[in-house]
Amino acid sequence: MKNISLGNRKIGKNQPVFVIAEAGANHDRNLNQAKKLIEIAADAEADAVKFQTYSAETLYSKKTTTPDYLEGKMEQESVWQMIKNIELPREWQGELADYSRSHDLIFLSTPFDYQAIEELEALNVLAYKIASFEIVDLPFLKKLARTKKPIILSTGMASMGDIEDAINAIHEEKNNEIALLHCAINYPPPFKDLNLNAIKTLKKAFQLPVGYSDHTMSTTIPAVCVALGVSIIEKHYTIDRSLKGPDHKFALQPLELKEMVKNIRETEMSLGSSIKFMPNSEKNLYTLARRSIIAARHIPKGKSIQKEDIVIKRPGYGISPKFLDIVIGRPARTDIEEDDVITWDLI
Repeated sequence: MKNISLGNRKIGKNQPVFVIAEAGANHDRNLNQAKKLIEIAADAEADAVKFQTYSAETLYSKKTTTPDYLEGKMEQESVWQMIKNIELPREWQGELADYSRSHDLIFLSTPFDYQAIEELEALNVLAYKIASFEIVDLPFLKKLARTKKPIILSTGMASMGDIEDAINAIHEEKNNEIALLHCAINYPPPFKDLNLNAIKTLKKAFQLPVGYSDHTMSTTIPAVCVALGVSIIEKHYTIDRSLKGPDHKFALQPLELKEMVKNIRETEMSLGSSIKFMPNSEKNLYTLARRSIIAARHIPKGKSIQKEDIVIKRPGYGISPKFLDIVIGRPARTDIEEDDVITWDLI
């Protein structure tokens, strides 16, 4: 499996999970709110913060019908108008990039049109994360590939053939810096639709770093994905779920985002290796709390040790119970007092 690099940060096998805090449209066209989202991501110890760069004119036809998940939740007359009302003002992007970097976060924004690519290139973004919906736009993917930046590609709704087509399009432009994100598309999706075992399928089929873009409201599902071997976790978050706007309702609040990152780090630390071994932290109790052969009563020097002379109990630095049959019948080399731990030099 080939790792990818975002600046000095490597993503993939044997690397820490890369956490993308997805601010998305939850800035509500308020610059101070956008900066607050960056501060929240930094406080949660995410690795990157990500916005989205789009315009209604290049994203949706005005005749697009309302998606099911937005039915009854929109104040606007159309999806097009909703998108128009939540566009990220593009003149903010430089300021947000600088503010992110000042908080030790990698700044990312998903481009949805060709102009967005040019704007983000001017900001020297380190990678491009592409939404699941865009995986079929191969000319767009080729344009991105020509930047020679890593491409993190969400695969929600995609068939294996769709994914292969997208990877091939990127490869045609001599760009091999690709990671995939498994994703269940809905806002939020039911747990029965997550199909997390497909993460293993993607890893095996494409031999690329695979992550998970999570639209659930769970802080534990990302940790489950870490146990399945993901390299990236992306998660929507907000300042407050009660705010207006289409993406707040399924996003994590600040303390939940922090809890999610904590769960991820604890999980990856806990996985360890496939080797069964005793860590240093167990050595004290290995000695004191395992059982060994102990004198049940006074055993005079020269006496042949009998079963009733001994007991098996803690501590464990004496002769192991598995040698009981060898100990019975052997003479005591010296006086052994009750509760003495019997060691080989005593018999």
